Amino acid sequence: MTETLPKADLIKLPVSSLEIGMYVAAIENSEQVMVANAGRISNMELLVKLKSKGISFVWIDPARSSFTTDNSPAAAMVANNTINTNGTKNRELAQKQASELLHEAKGLVRKVLSETFEGKAIEVAKVEALAENMIESVMDNADAFKCVSALRSKDAYLLEHSVNVAVLLVTFGRYLALDRDMLRQLAVGGILHDVGKIKVDSNVLNKPGKLTPEEFEHMKLHQVYAIPIMSEAQGLSQVSKDVCLMHHEKLDGRGYPRGLKGEQLPLHGRMSCIVDIYDALTATRCYKEAMSPASAFKILLSLTPFHLDESLVYEFIRCIGVYPVGSLVELSDGRVGIVWETEDRDVLHPVVKCFYSNKHKHYTDVALVDLKKSELNIERGISPSSMAVDPTPFY
Repeated sequence: MTETLPKADLIKLPVSSLEIGMYVAAIENSEQVMVANAGRISNMELLVKLKSKGISFVWIDPARSSFTTDNSPAAAMVANNTINTNGTKNRELAQKQASELLHEAKGLVRKVLSETFEGKAIEVAKVEALAENMIESVMDNADAFKCVSALRSKDAYLLEHSVNVAVLLVTFGRYLALDRDMLRQLAVGGILHDVGKIKVDSNVLNKPGKLTPEEFEHMKLHQVYAIPIMSEAQGLSQVSKDVCLMHHEKLDGRGYPRGLKGEQLPLHGRMSCIVDIYDALTATRCYKEAMSPASAFKILLSLTPFHLDESLVYEFIRCIGVYPVGSLVELSDGRVGIVWETEDRDVLHPVVKCFYSNKHKHYTDVALVDLKKSELNIERGISPSSMAVDPTPFY
């Protein structure tokens, strides 16, 4: 039953924006507002529990809320009421929040790696809370989140790769209609999937060139190192552990660390193999430039059916799209732009944010081109390394 809200000055927020210290005066789900069990979010466990219940929105009492920092993104939302009562956000705000979430995610991965290196057990509840926020962001404005996550730095590869694998697993899982609990487990596994690399020799991990056979064998040990780390993480689901421990396995049994084969690799294990390779190929590293998504797709297909699940690779390509949000494309008039929006569109007609002319070799006025309403078309996808200019400022 819908109940009367206790105060008129409450602020409505999506559950993804909840933070410790907020006072929840009411919750809203399926257009019902319930005022029972009001109270302050005092710890991470309560936060995770509330986010896992499928609640759509919460009503916050700013006067009874407290925050750890005044510049908290959520505190700013409450103070400025930047989200309206319908929970809608414009693209600019959505990208800002996505950027803040990804910054938070990289910070948490950095903290997890540092504490694991010191021998401390992973605090699973904090990773689960981040995973819930990722799921909400992908579901709320997938294009904005994908566009921000496309920004890469070769100096922060391990952090960005962990976060991006989690994002891609959520995106892929959502496309495959997996339930929310499975999406959360996939995201947690993605965030933690490379944690074993903290024990790999940094000279090998960051070598700007091809590894020797001996160095490659040492690199492969990061999976062995991950086994005890996973077993010591209290509350970590088996699915999350599998994502961490199976993303280098191959269907023909020639992967590592366990040499699993065929049906020994469950769906989520097969998904993690595909996503890990795709993100590595499309990232800039100290020893290579980023590939375009189209080039990465060709390599994924070349690895089927012996290494990767062929039908699942095709599903992944359909999920991501030939021209994914955040990727660079050249239009038929020679302009280059960022694929900006793809929701509810066919793969060949996204909205493209143009900023440069390959034909005339100069910047152009920034313009959003809706290919549904234009005679222009996409000539080709291009990799950032092929550009004479840096596209980063236009994201």
